[in-house]
Amino acid sequence: MWFYTKWVLKPAQVADAAAHDRPRGNLSDLYPRWLGARELLLHGCDPYGADITREIQTGYYGRPLDAARPNDPKDQQGFAYPVYVAFLLAPTVKLPFELVQRGFFWLLVLVTAASVLLWMRALGWRVSFLSQCIWIALTVGCFPAIQGFRLQQLTLLVAGLMAGAFGALAAGNFVVAGILLAMAAIKPQLVVLPVAVLGIWSLGNWRERQRIVWSFAITMLLMVLGGEALLPGWISRFRAASAEYLRYTGGGKSVLDVELSPVVGRIVAVLLAALLIYVAWQLRRAAVRSAEFRWLVAFTMATTLMVIPMFAPYNQVLLVPVFMVIAMEIGRLWAEGPVCRFFVVLTAASVAWPWIAAAGLLSGLLFLPGVVVQKQWTAPLFTNFFIPTLSLGLVLIGRGVITGGGEPHGG
Repeated sequence: MWFYTKWVLKPAQVADAAAHDRPRGNLSDLYPRWLGARELLLHGCDPYGADITREIQTGYYGRPLDAARPNDPKDQQGFAYPVYVAFLLAPTVKLPFELVQRGFFWLLVLVTAASVLLWMRALGWRVSFLSQCIWIALTVGCFPAIQGFRLQQLTLLVAGLMAGAFGALAAGNFVVAGILLAMAAIKPQLVVLPVAVLGIWSLGNWRERQRIVWSFAITMLLMVLGGEALLPGWISRFRAASAEYLRYTGGGKSVLDVELSPVVGRIVAVLLAALLIYVAWQLRRAAVRSAEFRWLVAFTMATTLMVIPMFAPYNQVLLVPVFMVIAMEIGRLWAEGPVCRFFVVLTAASVAWPWIAAAGLLSGLLFLPGVVVQKQWTAPLFTNFFIPTLSLGLVLIGRGVITGGGEPHGG
């Protein structure tokens, strides 16, 4: 997959950009956040301002976008994040971006690898050292992760923070879990459902679990007020920037919107979220290491992938705990019946397909001209929408199997 992105995907994108006169700069998703944080912290500038957006475009695309050029990208690359992301980036704002970019790449690789072990701890899955290495290799070698590494996407950092939060939860460190969840709120859309579910779950044993609620709330309050001190009225500026982002990127479609239509997709998203909240209330007394809690975690993450207003592959790193829960109970899921087996096969095929397609394209480079192979660069992405959908379906169908399981063990 790494070789596919280097020898097939990137050359295809470069050729397409040259053919259509599209600008290409550093193309780092970190850059708009980093530059906005730098201008805010060092010079007191409004990171949401049009002047900063043009400066961002100069670095990201190589030049400011020009509305008179029909082939220029529509994404304005504005600073469409909560202003408190500047606190996380503060240690880097005096460094040259080239150094920050290289360092952040390797930070994301390490965080993603560590998140595998943290999710195993969170789910109480005891496996051999070899199995741990295989899971890490498959995770850092899947297309969603590699896309996130190459783009320096903050989603991977958020995924690592959430893995750390659930790992701390399993260890009984509720205060740490709440702090990490609040830090993950630099991308609010990714943490809304996990936070809501854990908030409901805390009511099942309020005396012990209230610490996660208070630590999350206090950390969030400090970040919001700190952001207000840096940039008074930032919340309204952030809301306007988010609305503008949705406008120039085409409305922020979810997986459900694409699969069903925007209207039907939003209705189904509301129903899914409501079902998740209802189930969370039912399972609010579940112990952290119980099968019920593991299933609730899987259901939460799978639902999040379906309803968030974005469908980029890098978001699928959030499905790691879902695949782990499925793997933990794969034998009993297979024995459950033909419907469950059907979903197991389809889910496995959809997850395996990107690697199979990438291997096929790389093999094609041995016999065919590069330009011919590069025209098929989308082949590994054919199952992009199937992966989250089938994963959610398998989790829902296998609820009785997963929640009825005993202690997990692996080889």
